[in-house]
Amino acid sequence: MKILAVSDEEKPGLWDYYVPGKLDTYDLILSCGDLKADYLTFLVTMSRARLLYVHGNHDGSYASFPPEGCENIDGHLVIFNGVRILGLGGCLWYHDGPHQYTEKQMRRRIAGLSRSIKKAGGVDIVVTHAPPKGLGDMDSPAHRGFEALVSLIETYRPKYLIHGHTHLNYGVNIPRVTRYMETEIINASGMVELDYPAPADRAGELIRLTKERRRDKNHGFGQF
Repeated sequence: MKILAVSDEEKPGLWDYYVPGKLDTYDLILSCGDLKADYLTFLVTMSRARLLYVHGNHDGSYASFPPEGCENIDGHLVIFNGVRILGLGGCLWYHDGPHQYTEKQMRRRIAGLSRSIKKAGGVDIVVTHAPPKGLGDMDSPAHRGFEALVSLIETYRPKYLIHGHTHLNYGVNIPRVTRYMETEIINASGMVELDYPAPADRAGELIRLTKERRRDKNHGFGQF
């Protein structure tokens, strides 16, 4: 499954200078926030992909004019092609404004999703706006990450956490990819592509390997 993740900066190559067919290869588009609603509407219209988004701290206008044809997963867990995707938008509170949360509030949001996560048997991809604290964030009050997201990684071990908020051009030390435990943390500032093996594909591979191992065992080769 091919995924396009976008955040914070509209890419001219995907909008102003769009070439027909450029988005055809994507199965899923994930928006990590702070993008114009018209941009997301354009992406979902010109592609064949489903588009899921969370709010950034500059997306207050979505309340009146949300992206058309796109799905808000902020505060929800959805399953797409067998992949469990959790949305947690917003940033750490730094002044009065929309989609900002204290650490306590974010922990409550995550706790409120625990039943859905357990029912789904876990989570594969977490889509956020802000990064986890100390893992791709900055020291400035407006761009600090959440400790609650670090705890989420430690508890549920998702394969990916994809975020925005800290633009790569804010500094030379801002990483595109960070790893913590088994989780790959990806900064989607602008755009980033990734291939994700859908569970159905992984299940098929497991069945094939199981059959091969049983066959080998029956013929005295290896063990299962």
